[in-house]
Amino acid sequence: MSSSYGKNIRVSIFGQSHSEGIGVCIEGLPPGHRIDMEELGFFLSRRAPGQNSYSTSRREPDVPEFLSGLVGGVTCGAPLTALIRNTDTRSSDYSGLFDLPRPSHADFAAQMKFKGAQDVRGGGHFSGRLTAPLCIAGGICVQLLKKQGIEIAAHIASIGGVSDALFDMANVSTEDFKALSANAFPVLNAESGKEMLKLIEKAKAEGDSVGGIIECAILGLPAGLGDPMFDGMENRIASIVFGIPAVKGIEFGNGFACAALRGSENNDAFYTDGETVKTKTNNHGGILGGISSGMPLIFRAAIKPTPSISIEQDSVSLSKMENRKLKVKGRHDPCIVPRAVPCVEAAAAIAVMDALLESKMYKGGY
Repeated sequence: MSSSYGKNIRVSIFGQSHSEGIGVCIEGLPPGHRIDMEELGFFLSRRAPGQNSYSTSRREPDVPEFLSGLVGGVTCGAPLTALIRNTDTRSSDYSGLFDLPRPSHADFAAQMKFKGAQDVRGGGHFSGRLTAPLCIAGGICVQLLKKQGIEIAAHIASIGGVSDALFDMANVSTEDFKALSANAFPVLNAESGKEMLKLIEKAKAEGDSVGGIIECAILGLPAGLGDPMFDGMENRIASIVFGIPAVKGIEFGNGFACAALRGSENNDAFYTDGETVKTKTNNHGGILGGISSGMPLIFRAAIKPTPSISIEQDSVSLSKMENRKLKVKGRHDPCIVPRAVPCVEAAAAIAVMDALLESKMYKGGY
């Protein structure tokens, strides 16, 4: 199924943006783990809409109802199912999109595939709204991974032409994560964050939108996680990260920059501290041959600008096959990037948890 991910932990997401609810079913969670609901609630709140001027004005509490899989807040081995009710929908804003598809949105492709049976309201199953149940699964995996000594954090690397400081790929630490968590706007450099917010507000005022890049780091991964050729850590992470709507690219380590380097510049020299083998640099981003090297796993995801903008755009009437003008209605983020940060963390956590369970390195007695 296209809306499911994983082999050892199976995550299946259901619902549409304007259906009665959205949710997730997770199979394979190790039993006997208490889920910290307060911590999970905070994780979900980082993604929730309607909290600030740079997100959609749609307001959803996004409080999950757990229907199965927990007994007294503890995983019991049964599939865990969680539901989030949709409470603030304006479906009439999308009534014309069957005939006039939004440029760079899934409307046209969905019409070609589903022949009008698709739910266009709020983007239906293609909507970023479906990242809420992804964050339920990912938020739970984040908690389980912490018990294994594995921590994950992401930040906004850039929005438009404004860049944040990047993680020191060879030396990023949990102290960097703590400093990052203290910022309401997820950047390492507060001044860069202020400039990003100005850029978002400018795009919003002009009826436009802006995209950016999110950088994610995973610490504490044991060396030897992942498999060649098609189950490498890059493969696993990229597959689920591309499930986040608006992601258009991903790179690991120094990524595309390595194409301009010589081997002598790109290679990461090995050394030992007497107990562990490490690399002096981390251009490989913690992955060699698809397998974790023990160095921090670093990747970046490119997020496109929100396609739903209020500026008039060119489209086509599919019923009459005539060129038409389109002005999108509804409530939309002028920049998806800030709310996508926990989504990237969630996706990474699920991918790592799936690989960890397969590797038999999981130390939970499961």
